[in-house]
This record gives sequence, C-alpha cells and structure tokens, in this order.
Amino acid sequence: MRTAFDFSPLYRNTVGFDRFAALLDNAAQSSNNTNNYPPYDIETTGENTYAITIAAAGFAESELDITSESGMLVVKGKKEKTNEERKYLYQGIAFRSFERKFQLADHVKVTGANLENGLLRIDLLKEIPEAMKPKKISINSKNLLDQRA
Repeated sequence: MRTAFDFSPLYRNTVGFDRFAALLDNAAQSSNNTNNYPPYDIETTGENTYAITIAAAGFAESELDITSESGMLVVKGKKEKTNEERKYLYQGIAFRSFERKFQLADHVKVTGANLENGLLRIDLLKEIPEAMKPKKISINSKNLLDQRA
C-alpha cells in the first residue's frame, strides 16, 4: 500500500531540492519491496568517507560486478550454475544471484573495492568542489558612506 505525502510545506522553505521528493518516493518504494539478500552495512569512516560492506560469501571476484553511473551505485553478483550434482541432506546456503542499488549523493565517488573473507567492502569519498565550499563575504559599508557625501 502506497502512502501519498504532501511535500508542499517543504517547497515553501527550500530552493533546489526538486529531486528530494523523488528520492523519498524511491526510498518508500524500495522499502515495500524488501529483499534482504545479501545483507549489507553502510558506515561512515571519516568526515567525508563512507564504506558499504556486503556479505558476499561464496562469490569470487569474477562473479561480482560494481558500476557507478549518474549517482547510482549498482553491485551485482552472478553465480554460475554448476553441472556438479549434489545430494543435500539440508541446504541453507543461498548461492543465488543478486543486484543491490545505492543512490549516491552529489559529489560522492567510489574510491575502491575489496573482497576479503566473504565481505565486499566498497569505499566512498565525498569531494565537495572548491566552488561549492562556503565563502566569506565581506561587507563594504565604506563605499556607501562615500557615495552619500
């Protein structure tokens, strides 16, 4: 069941957050389609650094694909079918393919990935361009007094 949200109060007090409603709608939609495989963690590792850790036990590096494009990080795991026939008494390990998508904020880029002990760690860095960093604006009141005289 989808719940409609009224974002008009948000738009009265903000400028340039046009994508915000779409992001919230996508988040609500993806939470309705809960797929918990494989489990993952998102952590902050510093002031502008982050890491996503995905439990990819049983996957080789060649079976994992990581792409980043237009603010979307996509991690895919494709398990190849084996011709080996096995007779399980109990099968609890899920060797199935997966696809995980993460919406990245502006200026967040992937800096590396590492697969160790069945955990895929993707490192992210938020680099704010110099032009977008806060600047001190000086007040020039002296010129106003000179113009009046």
